Amino acid sequence: MKHRYQINGISCSGCVARVKKTLEAHPDIEKTEIFLHPKGATIISMKEELSREDLQRQLNKLDGYTITEII
Repeated sequence: MKHRYQINGISCSGCVARVKKTLEAHPDIEKTEIFLHPKGATIISMKEELSREDLQRQLNKLDGYTITEII
């Protein structure tokens, strides 16, 4: 299942790589696509549905990023 999010704090391709690696380290995340245009737009494919809070906990392994769901 795919969900759309906005990740605040993304500013460059290095940010994209770090955030993608961190999110995909979660066993229930299959694939993460993060875009710079529009900045921080994200599509996450999951094996099991994770809440925004679960995703934020995973992102908290890095400093400075917050995630919100786009409905």
